[in-house]
Amino acid sequence: MKTICLYFEIHQVVHLKRYRFFDIGYDHYYYDDYANETGTDYLAQNSYIPALTTLLQMVKDSDGYFKVAFSISGVALEQLEQYAPRVVELLQELNATGSVEFLSEPYSHGLSSLAENNEDSFVSEVKRQSDLIFERFGQRPRVLRNSSLIYDDRIGGIVGDMGFEGLLTEGAKHILGWKSPHYLYHCNTNPNLKLLLRDFKLSDDISLRFSNTAWESYPLMADTYIDWIAQTPTDEQIYNIFMELNAIGVSQPLNSNILEFLKALPECARKRGITFSTPSQIIDNCKSVAPIDVPFPMSWSDEERDISCWLGNVMQKEAFNKLYKIGERIKYCADKNLIKQNTLSTGAGKRLLQDWDYLQASNNFRFMCTKNLGVGLDMGIYESAYDAFTNYMNILGDFQQRVHEILAVDADADELDALQLAMINKDKRIEELEKQVVRLKSAKTVKKKPYDMTKNGSSK
Repeated sequence: MKTICLYFEIHQVVHLKRYRFFDIGYDHYYYDDYANETGTDYLAQNSYIPALTTLLQMVKDSDGYFKVAFSISGVALEQLEQYAPRVVELLQELNATGSVEFLSEPYSHGLSSLAENNEDSFVSEVKRQSDLIFERFGQRPRVLRNSSLIYDDRIGGIVGDMGFEGLLTEGAKHILGWKSPHYLYHCNTNPNLKLLLRDFKLSDDISLRFSNTAWESYPLMADTYIDWIAQTPTDEQIYNIFMELNAIGVSQPLNSNILEFLKALPECARKRGITFSTPSQIIDNCKSVAPIDVPFPMSWSDEERDISCWLGNVMQKEAFNKLYKIGERIKYCADKNLIKQNTLSTGAGKRLLQDWDYLQASNNFRFMCTKNLGVGLDMGIYESAYDAFTNYMNILGDFQQRVHEILAVDADADELDALQLAMINKDKRIEELEKQVVRLKSAKTVKKKPYDMTKNGSSK
C-alpha cells in the first residue's frame, strides 16, 4: 500500500545587528531584537498559525487518518516561546492528537556535523534538542533530520551510533542515479540506521511551484496531486514530502488557496487507497531495500543538492573554521567550574553558550554565499555577501575574546585535557572524602556513662 510521509521543518532566523570593528571588546550583545520580534510575529501570523491550525483540523476531520511530522530547532523554539507562544500551543495540541511525530535535529540548526574533529559538538547539540523535545512534547525522538537534510556516510555512522533508528535526507539524483526515492534505504556504514529520501519533485511542486501561474500544472488540485502518486509503479510504496513550514503562507501565499489544497489531500488519498505515515511508522512497517553510498555531503538546498551555499567560498570557510576552532573551549566553558572567579558570573557563562548556539546557525553562512542561488534570499541588514562576512567576523572576534577570558588564550589541547582530568580527579577525591566523613560519623563511639560501683556486689 502506498503511503505519504509529510514532514515540516520549523526554524527561525536569529537576526544579528550591525556590529562595527570598534565594538569589539565593548559590546557583547549581538542581536537585532526588533527584527527578531517582528520577523517571528510575521511568520506566526502569516504562516505558522494558519498552517498549524489547518493541519490540526485535518487530523480531526480525518479521524486520525492524516498524519504529519515536525522538527523544530532549539533556537526557533526559544524565539517562538518568547514572541509567538500561540505557535507552541498549536504544536502541543497537534501532539495531543497522537497523529504527530516530532523529530530531533541540531539545537542550533547549524553545521556542526560538517566540522572536522568536532563530533562531540554535533552529538551534544542533537542530545540537547532531543531532551528539549521530550521536555516540551513528551516524545523521545527516534528519527533525526540534520540541518537542511545534510548527510553523508560519516554523519550516518555518528547518528546510528547515537541510537537513532532513522534519518531524513535528500533523494538527490547524483546519489540515487537510476534508483527511486520511493523505497526505504539504510546507511552504508550502519545498516541499523534507515534512510527516508525526500522526493524533491513532489515536495517542490507544493513548496516552490504551487502559486506559479507559468507552471504547466497550475492550478494544482489535490486529486491531481494524489493521482500522480497513485499512477507510479505498484512496488513503489513510500512518498516523502518534506518542506519548510513557512512554505505554507510565505513561499506560497495564503491567497493561493494552499490551505484548501492541503485540506483536500486526506480524503483524496483515502479514495485512492493511499495512507499517511510518520517516519517511525515507515521504519516499523517497511524493510530497507538497499544501502545508499554517500561519500560527500548532500543537502536539500539549491540545484546542486550539496553544501556549497554554506561552504562554497573562501569567506564562508574562513568564518566556519574560525568558529569551530574554539569549539573545544566552548565545551569546557559549559562547566561553571571553568568560569574565572571575579571575571564572569555563571549567568554570563550561560549567555556565552546561547551566543554559541546562535552564531552556529546555518543562515549566518548562507548570507555570505556569492553563487546564484536560483531563489530569492532576504539579506536583512546586509548589502552583500561581503558585508555579511565582515559583520559576522567582527562579532566572532568579540565572541572569541570572551571565550578566552574564561579559558586562557594560550591553553592548548593538552592543557585542556589535563584540566579536564584534574577536574575529574578532584570530583572523585571530594566524593571519597565525603564517604569517609560519613563512615567516621557512623563509627563514632558514644561516650560511656560513669561506672556504678554499687553494682556487681561492690559496696558504696
